[in-house]
Amino acid sequence: MRIGVIGAGFAGLSAVKVLRQFGHEVTVFERAPDVGGVWSRTRRYPGVETQNNRDSYCFSDFPMPKSYPEWPTGPQVQEYLVAYVERFDLGKDIRLDTDVVSAEPTASGWQLTTQNTVTGERDIHTVEYLIVANGIFCYPFIPEFAGREEYEGAGGRILHTSQIHQVEDARGRNVVVVGYGKSACDFAVAVSDAAATTSVIARELIWKMPKRPGGLNMKYLLLTRMGEGLFRYIRPRGFERFLHGRGKPVRDGILAGLQALVTRQLRLKQLGLVPRDPLETIARSTVSLATDGFSERVEQGIIAVRRDTVIERLCAENGRPSVRLSDGQVLSADLVVSGTGWQQRVPFFSEELERRLTDERGNFELHRQIQPLDVPRVSFCGYNSSFFSPLSAEVAAWWIACFLMGEIQLPPSEQVRGQLQARLRWMEQRTDGHHARGTNVIPFSMHNIDEMLEDVRINVSAPTRAVQWVLPTNPAVYAKIEAQLLERRKSLAGQPRAEPDALGG
Repeated sequence: MRIGVIGAGFAGLSAVKVLRQFGHEVTVFERAPDVGGVWSRTRRYPGVETQNNRDSYCFSDFPMPKSYPEWPTGPQVQEYLVAYVERFDLGKDIRLDTDVVSAEPTASGWQLTTQNTVTGERDIHTVEYLIVANGIFCYPFIPEFAGREEYEGAGGRILHTSQIHQVEDARGRNVVVVGYGKSACDFAVAVSDAAATTSVIARELIWKMPKRPGGLNMKYLLLTRMGEGLFRYIRPRGFERFLHGRGKPVRDGILAGLQALVTRQLRLKQLGLVPRDPLETIARSTVSLATDGFSERVEQGIIAVRRDTVIERLCAENGRPSVRLSDGQVLSADLVVSGTGWQQRVPFFSEELERRLTDERGNFELHRQIQPLDVPRVSFCGYNSSFFSPLSAEVAAWWIACFLMGEIQLPPSEQVRGQLQARLRWMEQRTDGHHARGTNVIPFSMHNIDEMLEDVRINVSAPTRAVQWVLPTNPAVYAKIEAQLLERRKSLAGQPRAEPDALGG
């Protein structure tokens, strides 16, 4: 089939590599001038690095270089993806600087209208199948602040972290960073030595995990099946039933001990930075690593954290750009930097088509985070953001390849719709609405991977899964699955199969 892929991040690159190996003709459209998605040089803020270590943040058949530090930097991740493209000769199938303006279904597939972001030239492409891999972190979110016109008239600037690429942009300025997630804290530390003042405005403090709590690498706590099992899944399995049943006191004790350890190690009581909610809420939407040097700079007075407050209004005090906080404080602010996350959008789809893909609350209704209920000839890859996003995207690409072969037997769409709605209600309750339109599966990364692999009827061995309870998941142990799926494809060659359409088609 002729397949179009929107996006050249981890998901888009895994899709083109896998689907091409399964015999399809694939073209990737990427609006940035380079591959990488969130790691593109056009989106990297100073100080950005990975949330998990290099051995887990990679594709199954392409480890990160051993020369990389344990937590690679943004430029290193992008270099890794460039090397992946070269290793598997994917460049000829990728069109950079090419924005998909619209994607419209036709009787035989899709018509894509693209625009070159450099020349403005538009073009039309027809494909038989479409893979949406534009990521769940698509468009920077900047809150609507009152008083913006007055503030900018006094010389103030409002930007998202992804729009600032060098520390020099903050040199000598009074910088106010909005947010308390990883990007906000990373950015604050990166610019704090150059800025005149650095303030972090935190509406709500969240728990952060040190890279080495108590001297133990956090990967042994969070990147194992045991770490995942400490949080209650919608359908607990095996030992999880014990942890959330008769063994719940044990589970609660583990989390309480970890909370005390993190509080001590990061000096949260001394700094007045203990979150109001318990550590269990660390997995409400994502797990944020503590930024190196953040606590020390707060203690030294280089960074000021204004907790439990928001910007009430942008203003000009004595002719200088400033912000007024909800607690009454007024801060000088030459630069307001929003570290408040991203919005997930599919702007290339019509409103009518997006309504068919989502429920009444705007959440994507995707079986296994991949397959729509009633929109034919389209799949989503990478809409299962997890601790192991490269591996999760790769497994999703395998799932799609098997679906296109007619190898996946799906339940009736109404049955799936009921299951999806139950899952979305559970996600909304568990995350307090912070689930990125139903696309964020953290902390249940391995559950999602297992469910996809159950559908394709191949998984790593039971002993391997048992080891993953106590040791971090190693993507390399999954590399042989692709070879097994390709062997299955050869055995099915020439046999009649159903043409994949919508869910259950």
